[in-house]
Amino acid sequence: MTPSRDISRLIEIMAALREPETGCPWDLEQDFASIAPYTVEEAYEVADAIERDDAIDLKEELGDLLLQVVYHAQLAEERGLFGFEDVVEGITKKMIRRHPHVFGDAEARSARSAKGQWEKIKAEEKAERQALRESAATTRLSGEQDVAIDRREAGPRHLDGVPGALPALTLSLKIQTKAAAVGFDWDRPEPILAKIDEEIKELAEAVDAGDADATEAEMGDLLFSVVNLARYHHVDPEKALRRCVRKFRDRFGFIEDGLAASGRTLRDASLDEMEALWVAAKKRDRGQAG
Repeated sequence: MTPSRDISRLIEIMAALREPETGCPWDLEQDFASIAPYTVEEAYEVADAIERDDAIDLKEELGDLLLQVVYHAQLAEERGLFGFEDVVEGITKKMIRRHPHVFGDAEARSARSAKGQWEKIKAEEKAERQALRESAATTRLSGEQDVAIDRREAGPRHLDGVPGALPALTLSLKIQTKAAAVGFDWDRPEPILAKIDEEIKELAEAVDAGDADATEAEMGDLLFSVVNLARYHHVDPEKALRRCVRKFRDRFGFIEDGLAASGRTLRDASLDEMEALWVAAKKRDRGQAG
């Protein structure tokens, strides 16, 4: 097997890895659920390469992400659900359909700013997907029997269109934004701050009680409220937290470098020593900002 620029070679490699008799033992053990975390991780790696402005890493990480698409398509084909070609056909159809001002006839191209056109197309696609679910023998990746839930009379719920697999901070932001669009929102920051104080107290009570489940629940409530405050101030919480993490990593690296300069390691240092270097890193940052 030799490398190639042709996507078909990657598909062949993936099929070979999943070949029952001669494939890779690790790959043969995987399913949609076990691979999903790697898919999310690779998407983050792509975003990280872009953030670091690293074209070499971006090329590699895009390849890793593409492999995830091929992997899931291979798993689906083995179960008779769909193949890679179906994935390609589906996305090309969607892109053409969603851009009538580019790919449509003269009338469509002249109406590129037609109000509601984008939402109308998405609604049509959603109806088509629902029709496919109703006509298919199964839509479950696990192969388990579908549970019939008929909500056609009630129609879709307002928050149904928000993908549940998004990172939690981003998911919270999107859910809150969509709820706010129909008036479920505070118009001042004071109630949000009061809610955060309330959640902190409830979290402290859960911790004091030694209730692990309640502690997790209250921690989630607190984070959700903080996202609400971020949204009110037009701050992307995912971006803000990633910025904080970058700062922490840099300052922690400053501590490590400072210790290394004296021939010591992190494990050799006391907390007080590391804290002193942390304060020095903060002073350095303030000096750079000035």
